[in-house]
Amino acid sequence: MPQNINQPSNQIRLTNVSLVRLKKGKKRFEIACYKNKVLEYRSGVETDLDNVLQIPSVFLSVSKGQTAPSQDLAKSFGAKTPLNDIIMEILNKGEMQVGEKERHAQLERVHNEVIDFVAGKLVDPKSKRVYTTGMIEKALDQLSSHGGATHKLDDGKTTGTATPTNGEASKEKAKEMPTWTGVVTTKSAKSQALEAMKALIAWQPIPVSRARMRLRVTCPTNVLKQAAKGSVKKEVEEEDADAESEKLTGTIKDRILSYVEQIETQDTVGQEWEVIGFVEPGAFKGLGEFVNGETKGKGRVEVLDMAVTHEGD
Repeated sequence: MPQNINQPSNQIRLTNVSLVRLKKGKKRFEIACYKNKVLEYRSGVETDLDNVLQIPSVFLSVSKGQTAPSQDLAKSFGAKTPLNDIIMEILNKGEMQVGEKERHAQLERVHNEVIDFVAGKLVDPKSKRVYTTGMIEKALDQLSSHGGATHKLDDGKTTGTATPTNGEASKEKAKEMPTWTGVVTTKSAKSQALEAMKALIAWQPIPVSRARMRLRVTCPTNVLKQAAKGSVKKEVEEEDADAESEKLTGTIKDRILSYVEQIETQDTVGQEWEVIGFVEPGAFKGLGEFVNGETKGKGRVEVLDMAVTHEGD
């Protein structure tokens, strides 16, 4: 039995490798990178390609050491595309084979983004003060550690309208209410943050409510007393696909004020009426559409503050 196995001279052997793959032009291309460096490069932490790429080559198969023929690269990426540009495209757009350390780093990054987003959007409903990221993190951990908090319905400890009246109602509510089971890397941080906010508001492991927007609405006085037409769509939650249409009656002024939770000032100057107040973020889109439609573009909705909160001491 031979003691040594001769490797082909054109075979490139690589170790400690993280692969990035991109399918283009019916071919799959790969580049070999150092572990834990791809995410750093994509997030902007690492900028030196020499610290990211193990070798500045494009492969059909890194494991076999099979480099991509130049004709395949030309057919898929264009004959005049430099090799460096091809590598950059694969690095930026390719699918990454994630190692354990990289997976953990990516999960931690998304987790921190979710916590920061939620902490900036929710407040204590009584004091209107924001919570620290640590308190938000603990509240979400409490939900995820109990399977999204559906157990609370069985215990009858939920607050507000979520409180069950009997055992069967509890189980039905548990199925309908939003849950939180933790962060994943397959969804965007923003979409997960919105899911986390819904769960926190529904289950109230700590008292929370959405931070309100401060708006200025202006409208010509000659349309204020006109009867509002049709129905208006109120967004239940920011970027939520589910919305409810409510048919409201009254004048245009009445309908505008129905969106405003708290009026700060209200005044008429010349031929223009103005109200400044606080509105739930989910109602902003509906308010803007209503004002624009009913006033035929003569009314305006201006955002004075995206999220009105009070910082803790």
